[in-house]
Amino acid sequence: MSGSERAGPDRVKVLMIYPRFIDHSFWNYKATCALVGAKYPAPPLGLITVAALLPDDWTVQLVDMNTRDLNEDDFDGVDLVMTGGMLPQQARTLELIALCKEKRTPVAVGGPDATSSPEIYCDADFRILGEAEGVIDAFVAAWREGQRSGTFTAPKFTVDVTRTPTPRYDLLNFDDYVEMGVQFSRGCPFTCEFCDIIELYGRRPRVKEVRQVIADLQSLYDLGYRGHIHFVDDNLIGNKPALKKLLPHIEAWQKERRWPFLFTTEASLNLADDTVLLDLMRKAGFFGVFIGVESPDPDVLNAVGKKQNTRNDICDSIHKIYASGIQVMAGLIVGFDDERHSLAEDVNDLIDAAAIPVVMAGLLYALPNTQLTRRLAREGRLHASYAHAPQDALGGDQCTAGLNFTTRRARAAILRDYRDIIAHAYAPENYYARMKSVARMVDLRASPGTLWSSGTLHNLKMLARLMVSITFVRKQHRGYFWRATIGTLFRNRRAVPSMMMMAAFYEHLGPFSAFVVDQIEQQIREIEEGAWTAPELVPAE
Repeated sequence: MSGSERAGPDRVKVLMIYPRFIDHSFWNYKATCALVGAKYPAPPLGLITVAALLPDDWTVQLVDMNTRDLNEDDFDGVDLVMTGGMLPQQARTLELIALCKEKRTPVAVGGPDATSSPEIYCDADFRILGEAEGVIDAFVAAWREGQRSGTFTAPKFTVDVTRTPTPRYDLLNFDDYVEMGVQFSRGCPFTCEFCDIIELYGRRPRVKEVRQVIADLQSLYDLGYRGHIHFVDDNLIGNKPALKKLLPHIEAWQKERRWPFLFTTEASLNLADDTVLLDLMRKAGFFGVFIGVESPDPDVLNAVGKKQNTRNDICDSIHKIYASGIQVMAGLIVGFDDERHSLAEDVNDLIDAAAIPVVMAGLLYALPNTQLTRRLAREGRLHASYAHAPQDALGGDQCTAGLNFTTRRARAAILRDYRDIIAHAYAPENYYARMKSVARMVDLRASPGTLWSSGTLHNLKMLARLMVSITFVRKQHRGYFWRATIGTLFRNRRAVPSMMMMAAFYEHLGPFSAFVVDQIEQQIREIEEGAWTAPELVPAE
C-alpha cells in the first residue's frame, strides 16, 4: 500500500531528497570539509525554500545525500517525494526517480536542470518547472484534488520574490556544512552568451525587501548558527540601488549582535568601479566575492557578451576590490570560439598578476537553454548529448567533461592550454605565492568582523583542526602553509584566518587539479592517437 493511500489529502508527509553531486567536482571540496569537521560545503537552499512554501499541515523531512545516505526507513509513511537539482546532480536525480517508481511513491522533480531539460525527467510523476513560488499553489491544489501526475510550469520572470518566505533552516544540521545560504535577488542585467541565469530568472533583477533578508538572518541567528553565510545571488550587484538600501540595515543588525556572521557572494567585475558599494559591503561584513573573469582577451569577452569586463584593466579592478578589504575568487573559461591562439600564458600571467589564489577554470560547456546552445545547434556543432550529464564515476564537471560541441580551434590545442593553466594555477609554489600576495594587498584595517569574531569558538576549532592536519597528517604542504601563515602574521595579522581558509581550500584543489590534469592528458592522447571519435551532433536547423 502506498503512502498516498494511507494518508488523507490534507495531511501529507513529504520526503525531500537532495541528490548527491558528482564526486569529481571543483565545487564539492570534500577534503576541505573533512579538515574543518563538516560534510559538505553548503545546504540545499532551494529545497528548504520550497519546504517553506508548502501548506502548514504538510510535514517535511529532508535528506541531503551529500551529507548522509538514504535509508529504507526514510520512506516510512511518506506520501510524496520531492527532489531535483542542477546538471551535475542529474544522474543521481534520475536514480532517485527510478527508486520512487519501484516503491510506488509519487515523486515530484524540480530545480534548474528539470526546468532547462524537462524531457529528461519524463519518468517523474510530477514536474514542477520554473520558480517554485509561481507554481507551487497550483501543484498543491492538484494534489488535494487527487491528481497523482502532471507538469506545472511557472510563468517566466514574473514571480514576486517579496512574497518568498524564510527558508526552513530548522530542517538542517548546521554542523554538516561549511556555510549557510541566503538569497536577496534573482536575475542578472547582462547578456553573457554561455550563461543560463538570464534564461531561468531574466535580465531584470528582482529583489527581496529588507525585512525578508533580515528575517532570514534572524532565523539563522535564533537557531544558533554563527559563522559564514553565502549570498547565493548569481550577481548580487545586479540591482545596485536596492543593494545599497539593504546593506546599512545588515550592518546595523550585525553590530547589535556583535558580528555573528561574515558574508561572501558572487558579483560582476564592475563591482570594482563603485567605491561606495564596496565600502557598504565591507561595513556589512562581506569578506569575499566570486567574480566571473572568463578570459583575459577583450575580443573574446566582447564576442560572448561579457563587455563589462573590458571597460577597465582586470588586474587593476581586482586589486581595487582587495584594497576595499574583500578577497576575490575568480572563474575562467577555456574554449571560446574567438580564441585565436594559445592563451595559457596570458591566462597564467593574469592569475599571477591579479593574485587570485582560488581560480575556477573550466572548459566551455554549452548548457541547455542558453544563447550559446541555440547558436551551436543552428550551426550544426552541438553534441546530441549536450543536455545529459556524464553517468560514469569519472565523468566530472566542466573541468573534465566540457567542450560538448565541435570547437573552432583544434580540440587538442584547447585541452593542452587548459591542462597548462590548471597545472600552473595549482602548483603549490604558485598557489601559496598568490596567497601571500593577497595577504599583502587586502586591507582589513577597517573591516568590522573577521573569522575570529564570527562564531569564535566554532572557527577556532575549525582552524585548529586545519593546523594540526596540515602539520602532522597532510604534511606535503606544511612548509608552504607555515611560511605563508607566519609571513601574514607579521604583515597583516587580520588576514591570517582567511589565509588559513585558502590553505584549507588547497587540500581539495591540489589533489583535484592533479586529477583534472591526468584526465585532460588522457583526452589529448586519445585525440593524438586517433582513438577519440567525435560524438553525434544535433542536426543543423
